[in-house]
Amino acid sequence: MAKSRENGIEVEAVVGDGAYAEKDNLEFTQENGIKLAARLNATVTHGTRREENKFEFNKDAGMYVCPAGHQAIRKARGGQKKAKNGSNTQVETYYFDVERCKHCPLKEGCYKEGAKSKSYSVKIKSDIHLEQMAFMETEEYQELMHECYKIEAKNAELKQNYGYGKASGGGLNSMKLQAAVTIFLSNIQRIFKLSENPWDKCAQNSEKTDLSTE
Repeated sequence: MAKSRENGIEVEAVVGDGAYAEKDNLEFTQENGIKLAARLNATVTHGTRREENKFEFNKDAGMYVCPAGHQAIRKARGGQKKAKNGSNTQVETYYFDVERCKHCPLKEGCYKEGAKSKSYSVKIKSDIHLEQMAFMETEEYQELMHECYKIEAKNAELKQNYGYGKASGGGLNSMKLQAAVTIFLSNIQRIFKLSENPWDKCAQNSEKTDLSTE
């Protein structure tokens, strides 16, 4: 993004996958008035997995799954977006079916005997991530993400038609060279295709067609 702006390109929005939604990119786009249409990683919005508990986040269901494979049945958000000390104290709490927990073979160290509920809470990281989460709910974000298929289609073309799915050499410099040559070849072919004059084709087809009425 920075190089594009240095080259005089006016950047209003950037569309990409989750790899582009890193905090540095979020801060850069916010400071420069650029919309970033990229989905936050689940470990950002739903916290980092705690190794001692090994609760896993199911991104399709939007719920956590316990080590025994039981999925949370509901969730709720609590805390303050902006506490008095300026920190973010918001957490998302995921609630599990306590009746299943009572008879779970892995309940030791996870479920406290006699407890009426079982929950798992994760802290939402930062204000800039909260702002991106809010942006992800807007129509503008959805419209920008509709353009993502063009990027995915081009990536698929480079891999399937030009062999870009497999590295032709080792090392970063080799990969950069392969990328440059592959994209150059793809662009040249695209230029040739766009430069074909459809009227010339019509004229050629007309010459081949017998229009005599004799």
